[in-house]
Amino acid sequence: SMPAASAATSPSRYVTITADGSVKVVPDAVRMNATVTVIAGSSKEAQAQVSTTSAAVRAALVAAKIDKKDIATQSITVYPEYNYTQEKGSVLIGYRGSQTFVVTIKNAENAGAVVDAVVAAGGNDLQIQGVTPFVLDASKATESARTAAVKNAKAKATSYAKLLDAKLGRVNYLVENSSPVEYSPILAMSKAADSEA
Repeated sequence: SMPAASAATSPSRYVTITADGSVKVVPDAVRMNATVTVIAGSSKEAQAQVSTTSAAVRAALVAAKIDKKDIATQSITVYPEYNYTQEKGSVLIGYRGSQTFVVTIKNAENAGAVVDAVVAAGGNDLQIQGVTPFVLDASKATESARTAAVKNAKAKATSYAKLLDAKLGRVNYLVENSSPVEYSPILAMSKAADSEA
C-alpha cells in the first residue's frame, strides 16, 4: 500500500521542450594549417632544409603583420622515405623532413594576401592543408543564440500548456547543447499546482 503522504500528493506533470536559437555571424579571423616538407639525402639535410624554408615562411608571416604568438609549430618530423617496386622491393630514396604550422590570421580581410605571401616564401616545399574562417570571440553570438533559444522554448511550452489546458510553473532544468552551427537547449517546465489536479 502507498504511504498516506504520497497518496495525498498529486503526481508531477511536465512539459519538456527542445528549441533552437541561431544567429548568423561574419567570421573575423582565419586559421591556416600549413606544412613545410622536403626530401633530402640524409636526415640532417632534411632538417636543415625544413628549417630554412620554415624560417622564410615565418618571416613572410611577420612581414604580413601576423603576431609571433599567432604562429605555432604543431609538429616537426624526420623519417626515412622508401619507394617500393616489385623488381627491387623497398628502396630508400631519402629522408622526409616536415614542420607543420597553425597560424591565426586575426584580420580575415587580409587572409588572401597572407596565404599568397606564405606560398611565395615556401615555394614547392609548402603545402596548405586548410584555411578555415572562424569568429575570434563568439561570446556575444552565443549569448544572442541562447536568448533566442530560450524565447522559442518558452513560446513552445506556453503553446503546449494552452493546448493541454495546463498551467506552467517554474523551469525545472535546462540542458544546453551547443555547436558552431546549431544551438539547442532543452527547457522543461513543471505544471503549476491547481485545485483540480
